[in-house]
Amino acid sequence: MAVTDFMRTVPDQISRWVPRKRRYSSLGTDGFGRSDTREALRRYFETDAPHLVVAVLSSLAADGKVDPDLVAKAIAHHDLDAEAAVPWHG
Repeated sequence: MAVTDFMRTVPDQISRWVPRKRRYSSLGTDGFGRSDTREALRRYFETDAPHLVVAVLSSLAADGKVDPDLVAKAIAHHDLDAEAAVPWHG
């Protein structure tokens, strides 16, 4: 999992040089025109710690490494909206 305060294209550009033992996914702040604190922007763009935890668990669940129920528990624990639209689409 690669996380950046920049657009996801930044870690995506280096992905071909990262050894592939597992899935490679990136989280970033794809969007423009927003102004707020770093903490608020990371929450909005889903690059904060709670979203990172859920993203990693989701990836591990997709690989069969953890029980998918653990992902649902993490979403509930961190009070995340799993049905929210992805921020870079609107």
